[in-house]
Amino acid sequence: MTDAASPASGPPLKLFNSLTRSHEEFVPVHPGEARVYSCGPTVYNYPHIGNMRAYVFADTLGRTLSYKGYKLTHVINITDVGHLTDDADAGEDKLEKAAAEKAQSIWDIARHYTEAYWADVKALNIRQPAHWSIATDYVPQMIDFAKAIAEKHCYELDSGLYFDTTTVADYGRLARHGTDEGESRIDPVDGKRHPADFAIWRKTPAGETRQMEWDSPWGRGAPGWHLECSVMSEALLGFPFDIHTGGIDHREIHHPNEIAQNQAHSCSDASGARFWMHNNFLVERSGKMSKSSGEFLRVQLLIDKGYHPLAYRLMCLQAHYRSELEFSWEGLGAALTRLKRMVMAAATVGDVEAVEVADRRLTDLLAKFDAAMSDDLNTAVALTVLEEAAAMKKIDAGQKRGALAAMDAVLGLDLLTIDRAGLRVRPKTAAIGEDEIEATLLRRKEARAAKDFATSDTLRDELIAAGVEVMDGDPLGWDWRLEA
Repeated sequence: MTDAASPASGPPLKLFNSLTRSHEEFVPVHPGEARVYSCGPTVYNYPHIGNMRAYVFADTLGRTLSYKGYKLTHVINITDVGHLTDDADAGEDKLEKAAAEKAQSIWDIARHYTEAYWADVKALNIRQPAHWSIATDYVPQMIDFAKAIAEKHCYELDSGLYFDTTTVADYGRLARHGTDEGESRIDPVDGKRHPADFAIWRKTPAGETRQMEWDSPWGRGAPGWHLECSVMSEALLGFPFDIHTGGIDHREIHHPNEIAQNQAHSCSDASGARFWMHNNFLVERSGKMSKSSGEFLRVQLLIDKGYHPLAYRLMCLQAHYRSELEFSWEGLGAALTRLKRMVMAAATVGDVEAVEVADRRLTDLLAKFDAAMSDDLNTAVALTVLEEAAAMKKIDAGQKRGALAAMDAVLGLDLLTIDRAGLRVRPKTAAIGEDEIEATLLRRKEARAAKDFATSDTLRDELIAAGVEVMDGDPLGWDWRLEA
């Protein structure tokens, strides 16, 4: 890549900061470094694809920071204790509730769903962070953190230690509490001084025993959900760090409470992170996705229905991370078709070694790509630039591969590694095997050659009935027909 097209000499990275509701130039706390913390899953159930949109977004952010030349330290936490059934700090601990319902060890449940989440991370080509921080590994530090702020900022009730939100400046400014734009749910705990006050430590009720509980100055119990992220982000990244990410639902309660804790601990108005960034919801026609009823949309369900998981990653990248993204099976199918075309276009340089990009046509495209990603991660535009580069003809193949590799390193679609055949995913319920497909296709080819179109059409209909779509003119000849 020439100096003219390199990110180091390109436009500055500008990101939307939820805290200020404005686009701001990214200037790292530590020169040359980027320190990022992402709120991870609560491992009481499988993540749905709406949950996974947050990690595609965080991964794209991290890849962009790497592309722009920053040394990235990315932390994603695993919440295995403290997250209650109501995000507004009420109800039962989600892990304890799941363990009681399934009559299983809470540790086994946490391990199972953590591994399921990690499988989805791998399937979506999300890079491994520098640290997976497990909440239960940090309970002693959480107790020390709480002790440090308790005298000035907390009060004790029979149910636990609570944070007094009036003791910090401008509580809830991230969510804009108290304005028409803001939102605040109320925890109906008796004795709280103010509706927005939240639990730092929850005591185990008399006569009960939790599977996860620890001794503390406020009684035996477990930490509050909000405490975890403050403690782990400070321990692994230091305050202040650069960027804190999460779903837009965290903007209303969880992150404002983190900020309040960070202010209390630092004895300042600092929020802990310079930027707070939030991806919007993935929605389906019935509304925001939920795990509350029956089978919900998981990455594994997409695979079982014959969709390669990278089609879902592409579907996410086609929309801006701050926009709502509507999920439909038709939309996912269209994303898969687009991905196949991109993979086939990239295959023209598959066996070529990448070389430095010097051709002006490619450097111009790289500059456009850099400008799009520097504009608050405008992946929709960046994808069209990548496609333009992939379609380019009569150009040095090594340079073209170099340009595609640079762009795909940011978008993470694995275009130069996977091939078209690798995008074939056999649906779990498919009633036919690949050998049988090939045999039927051979019979159909012979029938067409003999101009026996009635037999050809009959064989095609048989394949469709078995879940296979024949694509005449396609280099591979067939694919699974994808139905929800």
